[in-house]
This record gives sequence, C-alpha cells and structure tokens, in this order.
Amino acid sequence: MTTEATLPSTSASPTARQLWTRTRGIALALVVLLAGAIAIAVIRSDARHGELDPRSADPGGSRAVAELLADRGVDTRVVTTLHEAAAATGPDRTLLVAAPDLLTRSQQSRLHSAFADSGGRTVLVASGTASVEQLAPGVTADPATSLDSTLSPDCDLPAARRAGSADTGGVRYSTTHLDADACYPSERLATLLRVPDPTGDGDTVLLGAPDILLNDRLDEQGNASLALQLLGSRPHLVWYLPSLSDTSATGTDDERSFFDLLPSGWLWGTLQLFIAAALAALWRARRLGPLVPEKLPVAIRASETAEGRARLYRKADARDRAASALRSTTRTRLASLVGVPVTQAHTPEALLPALSAHLHGDGQDLHALLFGPPPSDDAALIALADRLDALEREVRRP
Repeated sequence: MTTEATLPSTSASPTARQLWTRTRGIALALVVLLAGAIAIAVIRSDARHGELDPRSADPGGSRAVAELLADRGVDTRVVTTLHEAAAATGPDRTLLVAAPDLLTRSQQSRLHSAFADSGGRTVLVASGTASVEQLAPGVTADPATSLDSTLSPDCDLPAARRAGSADTGGVRYSTTHLDADACYPSERLATLLRVPDPTGDGDTVLLGAPDILLNDRLDEQGNASLALQLLGSRPHLVWYLPSLSDTSATGTDDERSFFDLLPSGWLWGTLQLFIAAALAALWRARRLGPLVPEKLPVAIRASETAEGRARLYRKADARDRAASALRSTTRTRLASLVGVPVTQAHTPEALLPALSAHLHGDGQDLHALLFGPPPSDDAALIALADRLDALEREVRRP
C-alpha cells in the first residue's frame, strides 16, 4: 500500500528560489518598461495638452487653426474657468466652448447669461442633450448622431457655401428658431446650426463635431475654410476649455449622478458587449461534448501518478476519497487472493466470509477496516493505510 498523501512536499513543488529564477526576467522587463513610461511622461508632461487645445500640436489638438487665425490678425486666448470665460465675452470677441457637456447645469446657466446679450459670437462644439437646452434655448440635440462625417452645406450661410463640403457630421440639431441657418444636414437634421441673437449682431453657432478644428483633419475637405470663417469673424477668440479644477463646478445644485458623468452612448455600448459575450458563450458551448479519454504521449511511472494523486487529495483535504481509494484497491487485490470474483469484491457478504477463512486468528474487525467510515484526520488515514497493508501481508502469508 502507498501513503503518499502524508508527504510534506515533493520534488515537483517549486521552491522560492526556483520561482524567483523563473520570473526575474519578466519582473526586470516590467520594471524597465515602467521606468521608461514614467520618464517619457515626465519629459513630455509640460509640452502636451489635451484634445481640442489650441496649444497642442498633437493630431487631436488645434494648434494649426490657431496659427492660421493668428496670421489673419485674430489672437487666441485660452481660458479654463467659467469666471474667465464669462468675463471675456463682448461684441468684438468669439467665445468657443470646447466641451459644453462637461459643464454643470449652473455653469451652463451662468455662461449663457454672460454671452446672451454680449453681441459677440459663441461657438458650441459638439453640444449634446446635457448642455444644448441651457446654452441654446430653442435648440434640441437628436440622440442619434450622423452616420456620415463629410457632408455638403445645403444652406444659404455664406461661410458654409464658400467652404463647401466639410467634416461636420456628429451631433444633429433641430430648432424652433425660424431665422436660424441649418447647414450640413444629415437625415434632414443640421450638423451646423447658426442661431442669431434676437437683439444685436451676436449669434450662437452649434457645431456637431470638432473635426474641422483638429490638426489632422484641418487640411481635408473645406474644414480649414469653415473653421477660419466661423472663428475669425471677430478680432479676438476666447477658447474655453472646461477644467475639473474649476471651483465654480462645486455647488449644491450641481450634483450629478455617476450615470450623468458617463459619455453618451455608454448604455448601447454596454448592451452590445453583453450580447457579444452571450454569443461567444453560446458558440463555445456548442463545441463542448462528452469527455474523451486519450492515451498519454509518454509513459509515466506509477509512483509519479500515485504521488500526484496523493498531493491533490491532500490539497483538497479529501481524506474520504483517499480512504475510499485505498480500501477499494485493497478489496480488489484480496478478492483475487481468496477466490472471490472481482465483481463481488466490494460486497461484504461475499468478501468477508472468504477472507476470514484465510486469516490466522479473528482479532481484527474486517468489516470496519474494509467498509468502515472515512478517517477523521491525517493520523487516522495513515493508521488505516498501515492496517490495510498488514491485512494484505497476512492474507498473502502461506
């Protein structure tokens, strides 16, 4: 009989030194990559700006349009707080709001009050349902965005007619203002909307997408022409980039839920992920079938198999399964020694009488030994294995 389940460790158990030897190369590579990433981030932290930033030369920045405006005598000033943006409005200024949906409702209301009667131009970039009703009363943003990015003007606005086709496809707008200019339509809804002020010469321009302002898209279609005409109508351009550090966002009426902070379309994206996961699970499930035994490609010594099974039993604390395996194997071997068919080796009524006839003495409770309950601890399991070994040796003794 074997007692492999009692072994404290085996040659297959890796030591701490072996684990370190195997993983130190990967750990060193990770440390080098992390150090390199930190160094690059530190070096470039002062030179990089965010998306749609007129100071950024990155593909997603807007430095190119700011430089073209400067060549035409239009100076660009970047502000990051609501106070600066509200104070910079005026008839000779264009106020561009880069991310209107990031503003809280009270910020939107205060900003609209500042530019509503200023006589200047306000450009809202990709203003969605979270901000358009506050910043442009009478205008509604459609939940479904444009499927095409490049669209034709199809309106009488001079700036649009001169620019021609441009990449304005994005948020689509409808309005109740009869004198508004609805340009670059997608499915009959405008992606560029100009709403003139009721009094004065000011107006509000809603741009469905920021593409015409980006460095990597400025030279495509009529993007540059349209951007320069929309932003260059006044000698001064105030570029408002809402910031999380703006203290005006803190207020009792500005509390927004977690779902309000998520970008639009997250619900449909999450639903699509769940559907894809369900389809993948269904596809994999159909490939599953019954277990098929396969022959091992190499011969494995019986001692290694017994040792591996003993380790699994010990790890799972499965003394009952270990005891059952020891008793079953012992009963099978004893049945062949005492002349009992193997099919009846696990039947007490057939095995025990034949076994008693071969034993010298009757001081052993055979039923409890061969068919008893599982041991309660490891010591009892070891004792059971020893007794089974002793019983088999006694039966084999001539």
